[in-house]
Amino acid sequence: MQYDPNNSIKIPIDTLTLGMFVTAIEHSKRVNLSHAGRVSSEKAILQLKQNGVKYAWVDQSLSVQGCVFKPVDDSEQSSTDENQPDVSVKPKTQSRFVQQKKASKIIREAKGLAQKLINQTFEGKVIHVGEIEEWADDVIDSVLVDSDALQCVSALRNKDKYLLEHSVNVACLLVTFGKHLRLPKETLKQMAIGGIIHDVGKIKVDDKVLHKPAKLTPEEFEHMKLHQVFAKQIITNVKGLSDVSRDVCLMHHEKLDGSGYPASLTAEQLPIHGRMSSIVDIYDALTADRCYKRGMSSAEAFKILLSLAGSHLDKDLVYKFINCIGVYPVGSIVELNDGRVGIVWSSNPDEPLKPEVKCFYSRKYKRYIEVTYVDIKHSAAKIDKAIAPHNLEVDPTPFFDL
Repeated sequence: MQYDPNNSIKIPIDTLTLGMFVTAIEHSKRVNLSHAGRVSSEKAILQLKQNGVKYAWVDQSLSVQGCVFKPVDDSEQSSTDENQPDVSVKPKTQSRFVQQKKASKIIREAKGLAQKLINQTFEGKVIHVGEIEEWADDVIDSVLVDSDALQCVSALRNKDKYLLEHSVNVACLLVTFGKHLRLPKETLKQMAIGGIIHDVGKIKVDDKVLHKPAKLTPEEFEHMKLHQVFAKQIITNVKGLSDVSRDVCLMHHEKLDGSGYPASLTAEQLPIHGRMSSIVDIYDALTADRCYKRGMSSAEAFKILLSLAGSHLDKDLVYKFINCIGVYPVGSIVELNDGRVGIVWSSNPDEPLKPEVKCFYSRKYKRYIEVTYVDIKHSAAKIDKAIAPHNLEVDPTPFFDL
């Protein structure tokens, strides 16, 4: 459904009725809605009033026939508005729009930064942590304001850019996880830096092994494990690297029972950030498309994490990680019990099985549908199952944008 907010008329909020198509709201400033639509309930009108909204902008041509419109004469109330504070009341969706634009910029910058670090490593140049710190601060700010936006953007994957995207995602997930555990902001920053560089040693692994579209032979796997030895050598050229960042880089393949690599560390030798990096690294690797496998759904990945809990991974932290990102993580694909398919759009910490879902396709009718945002907490619909993106018959990528 197409509309132009500039063609809408302004009406007092008290005259807004069911069936009107709202494109913007106003307190003392006009705010165009990121996804406009018809008013479907009296509750929605009441919520706008409670939020201090004084006027609504409506598109007459897209409203239900029979609606009575009472346009406002701006000149009559301009003096009244001059006395109002310069504050616009933005709905959740408008705030998400702003945060998601910021998140997209952060992810783009991160990929460029990761590529720059790889290039500098190839050229034998010294890497300065200062180049990463500013980006790490932006990630932390984004997670603290709206972690859903960052998770949704980072969920978009390209298997041909796995090394870059995996490093960025691990960094972002570590910050989200660390926030959930209430770790200090400085620790979050150092974990983000460690996440960006954690796989830097892979640039020295033979490309035939790194990109082999089949299971590695024992000899090839031993060669692959050398990427951690290479990483230890490479990060000696990273000036200003903290112990936390170094641990994240060098401990993400260590296991509690001492069977990991490169140092065969045991539980008592692994600090919390080292244990967290192992969980996050495995989860992101499992859910990503690779040259030799398709990505799993989050539910399938959780089963594997739980199977490793206690022996390889910290059991308590595994449970906390699952609780942190949700049974249905933001950015994952789910199918509702009525056949609609959508992207998990925002989390519900109090009831993790009932997030908000952005529905865009119907498996029942085998066609795209008008985009709708379904809050499972307040809907008769329920989530039936998670879907790995490659198992969906249509491309969900365009619907990650607002």
